[in-house]
Amino acid sequence: MAMCTNLLQGQASEWALLRRHSSEDLFGVQICGAYPDTVTRTAELIDQECTVDFIDINMGCPIDIVVNKGAGSSLLTKPMRMKSIIEATSGTVEKPITVKVRTGYFEGKNRIDSLIVDIGKWGASAVTIHGRSRQQRYSKLADWDYIYQCARKSPDSLQVLGNGDVFSFVDWNKHKSDCPELSSCMIARGALIKPWIFTEIKEQRHWDISSGERLNILKDYVRSGLEHWGSDTKGVETTRHFLLEWLSYTYRYVPVGLLDVIPQRLNWRPPSYYGRDDLETLMASDSAADWIRISEMLLGKVPDSFTFAPKHKSNAYDRAENG
Repeated sequence: MAMCTNLLQGQASEWALLRRHSSEDLFGVQICGAYPDTVTRTAELIDQECTVDFIDINMGCPIDIVVNKGAGSSLLTKPMRMKSIIEATSGTVEKPITVKVRTGYFEGKNRIDSLIVDIGKWGASAVTIHGRSRQQRYSKLADWDYIYQCARKSPDSLQVLGNGDVFSFVDWNKHKSDCPELSSCMIARGALIKPWIFTEIKEQRHWDISSGERLNILKDYVRSGLEHWGSDTKGVETTRHFLLEWLSYTYRYVPVGLLDVIPQRLNWRPPSYYGRDDLETLMASDSAADWIRISEMLLGKVPDSFTFAPKHKSNAYDRAENG
């Protein structure tokens, strides 16, 4: 997600978020803004400067700094502003415009079902519905019955994608079979915790991945980071920063071979356990000190007085205030 105001100000770090890698055969960018003029101008710039297949407008982000500016899920309380943004943007660029929403702003006051037909009329090509309200943040389970209800009400011209707690090919298959009207499912935290989920869906299997195979994925990530940011001290520490943020999610994965019940659910809070080898045990630790140890295996010793605290609170389990 890139903020429209930062893009319009020419912030290099924000524009870097929109860079496409040569391996990406289908690529869209998500932008977040509060007003039709800023979102439309940003979409125009992206259309001119970037190689993208679609532009997604975020109307679901729950974090305070975004909501307080009138963007993200704040827009769910302002349907006429939603209308203006979608109409203006879809009328300005040729690329498909898609929208990401939550069920509503307040818990128990879902409103996307009453807007789903309009969202299609306003010019959106697709809408992704995260089955939680803004007030829920990441607590409780996503409401897939409500997502299905919206998908069944949507016009033929609007593709509907469901989002929330997909963590295995079993979850994926269930949602697709329960509601054929769904175009697809979006995977978010599940891909951070176990990025091989896409292999599992494609091959329809539970992959009992070894700690060595998981370490190889981290090595690939670090290699890409050093290629991207450079292998000088600054490049190493930038790569380490993003690696540590990622490790604050990956520790939640429980190896298939250790599960009593398969598949693991995203909201399970697993007990502390010993892995089948020392590395698997280390990878299961919820301690930032152990995440730093893993980073040192890949990037060398951290600087003196180095500390780390995760920035993204969606890695936590069930605290409603998490953003």
